[in-house]
Amino acid sequence: MRIIYVTFFLALSLYSQELKIKADSFSADEKSGISIFTGSVNVIKANDELNATEVTVYTDANHKPLKFVAVGDVSFYIETKSGSIYKGVAQKVLYLPEKKEYYFYKNVHLKQLDENKEIIGDEVVLKATEGKAHAKGKKDGPVVMIFNVQNQEEEGE
Repeated sequence: MRIIYVTFFLALSLYSQELKIKADSFSADEKSGISIFTGSVNVIKANDELNATEVTVYTDANHKPLKFVAVGDVSFYIETKSGSIYKGVAQKVLYLPEKKEYYFYKNVHLKQLDENKEIIGDEVVLKATEGKAHAKGKKDGPVVMIFNVQNQEEEGE
């Protein structure tokens, strides 16, 4: 199995950061601004990492990414500017870099490591710049939110 390495230098904000995508295969259509990476895809930008079976990157005419769509056994690690750290899995992830919004779909298990919280559901939206999130449960079950609550006796010890 041959691995293809592709490195993009893209202006994702005011500061340019390296975006490194590693995959088994790659195809792109510069005119439409669509690049498709398939097979053991690994995406790294700063401290963030995403792994999936397939990742499609949509860019504008200046090659600035507008949208990332990852499908197939997606796993991820995300650090926000505010210092929150998220780790999890889903079957599909949509990321909008301009808005810093993440949309997680199907069998989502999202952990906020710095706050020791977990969300389990079928659709979770994380708006990183606003510090907001919301979730929907599966058709046959509710959203599950897990977090640690210390009682006053534990805090005083």
